[in-house]
Amino acid sequence: MNYENIEFQFAEGIARITLNRPDKLNSFTAAMHGELAQALDTIESGGARVLVITGNGRGFCAGQDLSERRMSADSAPVDLGETVGKFYAPLVRRLRALPLPVVVGVNGVAAGAGANLALAGDIVIAKQSASFIQPFCRLGLLPDTGGTYALPRLVGQARAMGLSLLGDKLGADQAAQWGLIWESVPDDRFDARLEELARHFASAPTKGLAYTKRALNQSLDNTLDQQLDLERDLMRELGASEDYAEGVAAFLAKRAPAFKGK
Repeated sequence: MNYENIEFQFAEGIARITLNRPDKLNSFTAAMHGELAQALDTIESGGARVLVITGNGRGFCAGQDLSERRMSADSAPVDLGETVGKFYAPLVRRLRALPLPVVVGVNGVAAGAGANLALAGDIVIAKQSASFIQPFCRLGLLPDTGGTYALPRLVGQARAMGLSLLGDKLGADQAAQWGLIWESVPDDRFDARLEELARHFASAPTKGLAYTKRALNQSLDNTLDQQLDLERDLMRELGASEDYAEGVAAFLAKRAPAFKGK
């Protein structure tokens, strides 16, 4: 497939998606959603050990391109629920369900759906100059793309309310201090740090990481007893994996493990 709104690369176990509408701060269009879906189809077909998502230009993603939402005085209202159900919700579900780490590199402003796309990742790093904004309140809307789910779980109810009801800009350093993201990185170190994480996960025990991701995500809705049972069942499966056997053998032989992700 020819990609125009994103760049997609897949080599050495690393899948890379780069949002590529820099003149529009990589804001979402239907065409971009279609290309993202195609890229995820390829990733889900197997072989990837990690997915890295970032953006081109000075922004990560400014959310929905509102030029697709222009209405004339006599036009029917836009069905935003259809847009969320068709594009944004499936995107978040697919990212969270991927059986591999999703690393998001926020290279600039992440606003609206763009901010919440970033929060759908597993490891989120950002340039120190980057910022996160929930501007939905200025349009009479609410944080979609999983925003109302992720925000209170990451930063707590009070901060989630403040970010959502005020729409204030949150800098990367404060985002890291609050636990919204994993790490704020000096701008001149950002590319190297993103590559370091990609290479790390490309050689990691992918199946174990995938099960860890699954268990942590399910813990948000499980009771303690349910979670203990899930840990038992997943550990049983991982105990029969090639990577576990390799990890034990490498530990006993005092050498570096060579994980295959299986």
